[in-house]
Amino acid sequence: MVGVRGLRFALNTSVAVLVLSLPFAATAASRANTLAPTVAATIASDASRAQPAARGGSIASGRNPMTVAAEGTRPVQEVTIHDGDTLATMANYYDVSVEAIAYANGLSDARALQMGQKLVIPPAEGALYTVKDGDTVDSIAGHFKVDPTVILTFNRCYFEPERCAAGQKIFVRGAELPALLEPDRPARDVFAAAPQVAQQPRNGRLSWPVGGVITQLFWWGHTGVDVAAPYGTGLGAGDDGVVTATGWVAVGGLRVCVQHAGDLTVCYYHTSAVYVSVGQQVSRGQIIAAIGLTGVTTGPHVHWECKLGGQFVSCLSL
Repeated sequence: MVGVRGLRFALNTSVAVLVLSLPFAATAASRANTLAPTVAATIASDASRAQPAARGGSIASGRNPMTVAAEGTRPVQEVTIHDGDTLATMANYYDVSVEAIAYANGLSDARALQMGQKLVIPPAEGALYTVKDGDTVDSIAGHFKVDPTVILTFNRCYFEPERCAAGQKIFVRGAELPALLEPDRPARDVFAAAPQVAQQPRNGRLSWPVGGVITQLFWWGHTGVDVAAPYGTGLGAGDDGVVTATGWVAVGGLRVCVQHAGDLTVCYYHTSAVYVSVGQQVSRGQIIAAIGLTGVTTGPHVHWECKLGGQFVSCLSL
């Protein structure tokens, strides 16, 4: 009897223990199932972070000597000369001066272009320059008559000085460039497009320099009147006077200035040729220069600029 009772007690106890242990077993199994994917996900995530990813899709190991890469600027371009192309037409298309293109390509004569020739086009108005041994930013800036910060900023040399190291090609924005030898033009080509005596103005006493089309008037941000006409058209003096200046200036290109009575000075910019010299007496309507594309210009025209008593005024008001 005792043996039967003992056996029954042992059996009941075993069942009770088994029932009580079921929740603990289920919890352990659940934890094991959730822990495995979490650990796997963590390992996968760490592995993905450990993979080296190249920014921009590739990593360049070297640097091109052409370091002109300032933000917001047009890149340096290489173009091929075709039939009908000239330095003037290329300058007009790319909105830089003929001098900038000539300097970038080592040209000193506008007649030197050949069919199929490759031309380098600078990113803006200025000089493409290859840094030489012994050059410094200050010496380059002094040569081109710009502030050193212009070179440092445009070429990103503040934090990467190697961009301005010897052998690197940099861009000097606004650099003073050497004058370009223009083609000789027979007198008949110069005078054929306009009469010997310039047209009379609509108002006042100052003669117009050329019978052309006004493309920009005088205003506080523009110190003269732009008059467009065919390339090579003669420019007549506005009145009797004395030539006070000729030659090349930055932006304005080849220019000539005439002093008139009443403390009036009239200058003509972007010319292709000047036919008078400093100190020479000129008469009203005398052809003193010709329409051109020198300096910074997008088409053949003259920037007609007047100063009365040292102050800029509209030539159309005189």
